[in-house]
Parts: sequence; structure tokens; C-alpha cells
Amino acid sequence: MTVRVNKPAFNLREKLSELERPIGVKGSELMRADTAQDARDFISAGRKNKIINGAMLIDQRHGGASNTNSNGFHLDRFRTQVSSMDQLVQSYQQVSDGPPGFPKSLKITTTTPETDISASSEYVSLYQKIEGQNLQDLAYGTSSAKPVTVSFYVKSSITGTFGYTVYRNESTDRAINKTYTINNANTWERKTITLEGDSVAAIGNANTDNWWNCWHLAASPGYMSAQTSVWANYAGGNWAGFHEQNGVVTTNNATWYITGVQIEVGKNATEFEHRSYGEELALCQRYYQNSYNQGVGQYPGDTNNDNGMIQTCWSDGNSPFGMFPTPMRVAPTVTLRQRGTNNTGKVENSGASKTASAQQISNQGVGYIAVSSGVAGGWCAFTYELNAEL
Repeated sequence: MTVRVNKPAFNLREKLSELERPIGVKGSELMRADTAQDARDFISAGRKNKIINGAMLIDQRHGGASNTNSNGFHLDRFRTQVSSMDQLVQSYQQVSDGPPGFPKSLKITTTTPETDISASSEYVSLYQKIEGQNLQDLAYGTSSAKPVTVSFYVKSSITGTFGYTVYRNESTDRAINKTYTINNANTWERKTITLEGDSVAAIGNANTDNWWNCWHLAASPGYMSAQTSVWANYAGGNWAGFHEQNGVVTTNNATWYITGVQIEVGKNATEFEHRSYGEELALCQRYYQNSYNQGVGQYPGDTNNDNGMIQTCWSDGNSPFGMFPTPMRVAPTVTLRQRGTNNTGKVENSGASKTASAQQISNQGVGYIAVSSGVAGGWCAFTYELNAEL
């Protein structure tokens, strides 16, 4: 005899949610996923962070020392750009301050404030540029364009609403403006921003600066006159759309910190992807390298910290060089300094200062150093910097 038992249909998700601890944190997230891609995004499967040095660990140029170059790099891959400021002076430094799990951050301190930000061309922005070829999985310019989520930790002595912009450097430039709010002064807060996919315009597939992540610290009204919360063609009026708070720049001794920066595919901000120091350094060296002692900091002219190269010259007096530790984005600009000095375009050749230049430069290495009146069979001592930044 066959016995058939019929039971009414039920919703598995609802039944699991009735359990006190159904399947843990990640399992609970999975149950909210509508598609396979959503599930992957929720559990953070695979490599995900498009940002390099998001934990602010690598500082090849300054070794943790403060600098005041408002239009330069302050940590690897992060730089500021300042336009038309009249009085502003700021210091920039990698510091040992961060939320739990983040030992380092970038600190910006205003030491001489700007008195007024009303001129049409004034702004202060921190940014990191990303190569277009690293963003092709976003499928921009198609009906399958994917959203991305930006997350970061920020702390400031100034509360209020700040602007975040992605500017895309394309044949027809594109931009999108978003905001985040600092609610509590001098307190680490995590912020998340989701950007919709751009189905209209593709991202250029090259090793160029197609994508700029911009955190605005100040902007005059003209840069907010055409603000857009969706992807649109770029105009000067949407450079800093929706930005409100200029106090970091107009307040003496104001501070602003950032760390834990992540950009990932999807609508959800997941846990930060921590990479090892060695891996992060190699990623940074695609854009910048030097021969300095990272452990103690390097300032050209400090003989005790010089960790350059000493090579035996060939019979023609020129010096060998060799391959770079990491292949670079393009053939870099090579800056040579005589060991123990800030004399650029020089080497120390058997005890004498000689004019020198790098030759046969590729993204893999330098063929040799041409030394003017070099001593055959002598020695050459120098430090170097390699710059292939976007």
C-alpha cells in the first residue's frame, strides 16, 4: 500500500529567521541575497578593493614625516590638489591613529587657515586615481553597468556635510556627486556611499587616470552650481557638488583624518580587505619607487639615511643600474641624487660629484647611468626616485 502525505508549502527563509541564531552573521546576509552576485558581494568572496593603500600603511616618500606640499603625494597613492588658495597652509602626515584594526591614517592639519572661500576657482581636494583597465568589470556603458560602494573611516575636529565626487577622465568626461556627514567631532566614524552604475558611457580600457576618487575639504560656490547625484557629463559646476562644510580649511588647527578606504563592486559595504604590508608595497611600487630606507624615513641630503646604490663603473666610466623591484605602470621619470645630498642629476663618482642621467629607461628597469667624465673602473654612489604616477 502506498501512503501519500501532502504538506503545505512554506518559506525556508522565514523558517530560518525564526531560529534564535539561524546561520551566523554571513549566513544571515546570504539569506537576504536576491541573486548569485548579491550573495558573492555579501560574503566578500575574492579580491575586492579597487583602492591601493587604503589602510594608509605605505609612505615611501616621507617615511611618516610631516610635509606641507599642498599639491603633492602625502602617502602612497593619496595626494591633495589645491586651487587658488590665498593664505592656506596645511601639514600632511601618516600618523599612528585609527579605529580598531587600523594602526595608520592620513592626518591633515590646517596651520594657517584660508580667510574666505568665495572666489570662483578655490578648492581643496584629496584624491586617488585608478587606472581604467582595472575597472572594466563594472561594465559601464552597457545595460549591465554595476553599482560600486565606497567605504572609509573619517575623523575630524569639524562636523558637517562634506562632498565626495568621482570624476572620470574620458573623451567626454563624466562625474557624480555624493556626500557624507561627520556627526561627532574628533571621533572615528565609518561612512558608506553607493554609486549607481553608468549605463551611458564606458570607462576607457587603458593604464591611464580614468577614475578619480575625490574627497573635498573646501570648494567655492562655482564648483557646486551644477551638482548631480547621478552620472552626468562633467562641468566645472559639478566638481564638488553638494559639498557644504569648508571649516577644515577656514579654521586654525582644524584636523581631518582618513583610513580604511575601500571601493568594491555591489550595493553593500563589506569588511575592509586587509592586505599584507609586502603586497601593498608592491602595488604602490607600480606608480612610485625609491632607494631610500623606509624604516627610518628619508630626506635627501641626510647621509645617515641614504640607502642608495653603489656600483662599479665600466671601462667607459658609466655605471650599471639594473631591473626595478616591481615593474611600473609606464617608463618612469628617474631622478638621481648624489649620495648624501639633494643634488639632482648627480652621482658621487670615486669621491667626486659628477653629472649623470639614466639611459634606456623602460617600465622594467634602467639600462645604465651615463656619467659625465666618469672614472673607468671607479665607483658610483647615488639614490634614485622612480615616478610613474597617474
